Amino acid sequence: MSRLFGSVRSRATLGATLVVAVALVAAGAAVLLSLRANLTGEAGTRAERSAQAVASELAARTPLDKLSGLDAEDTPVQIVDEDGVLLAASEDLERISGTGTPEVTPAPARSDGDDDGDDGDDRSGRSDDDDRDDDSLAPGEIAQGASYTNGTATVDGDTEDYRFAAVEVETPDRGRLTVHAGAPLAAEHSAVGTALTSMLIGFPLLLGVVAAVTWLVTGRALRPVEGIRREMAAITASEDLRRRVPEPATHDEIARLARTTNATLAALESSVERQRRFVADASHELRSPIASLRTQLEVAAAHPELLDLDGAVEDTVRLQNLAADLLLLARLDAGERPAGTRVDLAALAREAAAGRESVTVDAEAVEVYGSRGQLGRVLANLLDNAQRHARERITVSVRREGDQAVVGVADDGEGVADADRERIFERFVRLDAARSRDEGGAGLGLAIARDVAVRHAGTLTTGAAPAGGALFELRLPLAGADRGTPPA
Repeated sequence: MSRLFGSVRSRATLGATLVVAVALVAAGAAVLLSLRANLTGEAGTRAERSAQAVASELAARTPLDKLSGLDAEDTPVQIVDEDGVLLAASEDLERISGTGTPEVTPAPARSDGDDDGDDGDDRSGRSDDDDRDDDSLAPGEIAQGASYTNGTATVDGDTEDYRFAAVEVETPDRGRLTVHAGAPLAAEHSAVGTALTSMLIGFPLLLGVVAAVTWLVTGRALRPVEGIRREMAAITASEDLRRRVPEPATHDEIARLARTTNATLAALESSVERQRRFVADASHELRSPIASLRTQLEVAAAHPELLDLDGAVEDTVRLQNLAADLLLLARLDAGERPAGTRVDLAALAREAAAGRESVTVDAEAVEVYGSRGQLGRVLANLLDNAQRHARERITVSVRREGDQAVVGVADDGEGVADADRERIFERFVRLDAARSRDEGGAGLGLAIARDVAVRHAGTLTTGAAPAGGALFELRLPLAGADRGTPPA
């Protein structure tokens, strides 16, 4: 079952079919109940009209054996008195239920003497006490409205369900009588049965149509998704990140998914390409000091007197620094989080400038959250870069600007051209003035400085210094009391 409904297409079809099925069942039940109520109401209205007609004849002193309503074949009628005694009934009525009495044979008529005595007593005894009820009727008056019940009746051998209406009438000669008249419910049962049969036949067919249409529509809607999946599988198998998934010419979620997927592939391609360049550049940078050191050691092995010890130490130190830079970049690329400790940038700037010539520090106490070692590395790299390009003076400033701490390193050298102000932060990039590996390094210092700044939720940019050289500005969020917890 889980495999059968494991796809989005099958689940969407099942869900749509179930929703329509529930709606159809609810609507069908409502229609059937409404139809039944209307037909039952119509039957009750017919029964009330028949009862009213008989009551009108009784109010007009029509004898019981002369009542026209007792001759109707499809309308069983009973007339009972206040004591529930059956006085008259339809001629062919054989059995009845649901009315005031199950009797179908009228009680024997009383003698005239008893009748007169009763009538005399009744009329002589009638007084205002008998009219004390709020629902009392005057002689010849018919009660407004009727009460309804459902039951069965057998007329001339045929048994059917009926809707009975009971109407009261105050007769001048017999007192309060109740007329029960019925209307058959066969039409109601037939109509409800026909409607139910139509629903039982039509609903499954309609659900089948809904399921088929939903299956086709969802299949057509998900066709671009299958195209995206196939292309992604092909890209994974071929490892060719230059390929892109097809983008449908629509403006829906699938088109946005395709565009996002292509953007992700482009970013992945760029990242892989950058890693390849990084490995190639790192190999190239490592090869030179290693080759130089190997050459010096081979010469020293053959001619110890020609050993350039200072050069060997310099190449070893350079190799060590390059390895440390590559290791730090690898940790930063792996997403290493900086430590969440408070760092005083003013003190850190003074420590980084200590022992360096022509460096002036103008700093106010500013604290940020981060790694003291990594931020110190940023300042050291900026000062190293400034010393390679400055003519006479380097200025380090630390100040507050709003909710940021700003560290500026400015020199009085030639500065950085506008076209190169972003390129100098790329890895292994050395401008023409710093092409020498001995003087310009491996081109990783500024790349490391920017990566550390980004990991600390800050920025590192370059611009023009007041003295005409380059100005590097490091901006980091302040670690004030209202800044909350350090960055995670």
